[in-house]
This record gives sequence, structure tokens and C-alpha cells, in this order.
Amino acid sequence: MERVPNPKPVKLTEKEFTKISRALAEPRRFQLLQCIGSNKEPTACSTLNKSQEISPATLSHHIKELENAGLIETSKDGKFVNIILRRDVFKAYLDKLSQI
Repeated sequence: MERVPNPKPVKLTEKEFTKISRALAEPRRFQLLQCIGSNKEPTACSTLNKSQEISPATLSHHIKELENAGLIETSKDGKFVNIILRRDVFKAYLDKLSQI
């Protein structure tokens, strides 16, 4: 069995750290991130839309903010969007936060 080397740990710049902090300052985005992170498989955008009492446009805005902060990745499957938590980035954020 061939060993896969551990991926290089993510190191956040101050700008990236601030961007993530601003994104997570919005309670709704934190809730969305919790929903996304609770799944091992990619989360369908439609699943988030059903679980949140917000308009699709507002959901789209929050997803875009989380994506711009580098916390999630989205992929399209036809007209559907799937979302995954970038755990490496989230871990780097928590590591940097713990140094305060």
C-alpha cells in the first residue's frame, strides 16, 4: 500500500484570518457552516435552503461570503450546487485563534 504524504498544513495570512472572522461574525453563516460541516459528504444547497428560513437569494449571498472567506468549496452538478467545508482552512483558523 502506497503512503500518501500528509498535506501541507494551511497557514493563514492576517488578511485571510480577518476575512474568515468577518464571515463568521454573522450568526446565520455560522449556522450554515455547522450544517455543512456536520456532513461527511457534500451538502446540497437545496438541503440548506430547506433547513433555513431565508430566501434563496439570501442563502446564495451567505454561501458566497463563506466561499470568499475560503471556508467552503462549491461544485455544480447540472443545475444543483454541492458544498463542502474546507476543514484544513477551518482548522488553520482555529489554530490561529487559539494563539490569542
